[in-house]
Amino acid sequence: MNEAFGSIQWGAFALSLLAAWLVASTKESRRNIGFWVFLVSNVAWTVWGVHTSAYALIALQVCLAALNVRGLAKTKKDGS
Repeated sequence: MNEAFGSIQWGAFALSLLAAWLVASTKESRRNIGFWVFLVSNVAWTVWGVHTSAYALIALQVCLAALNVRGLAKTKKDGS
């Protein structure tokens, strides 16, 4: 079971890097996808945080998810 949670940690790591790369794109569609990938990474990190009782990590992911939703809304607003 611990190996499965270890995979979540590395998956969340990879998703976070991919999302950062996408959000930095000059293409609006890639930026939008990046925000969604960030949200998936927030969920993955939260699952990892629950498993390891890392409450600061969980709080950070909730705050980052809120910022990602804000960024997604602003990106869509700018594109309209």
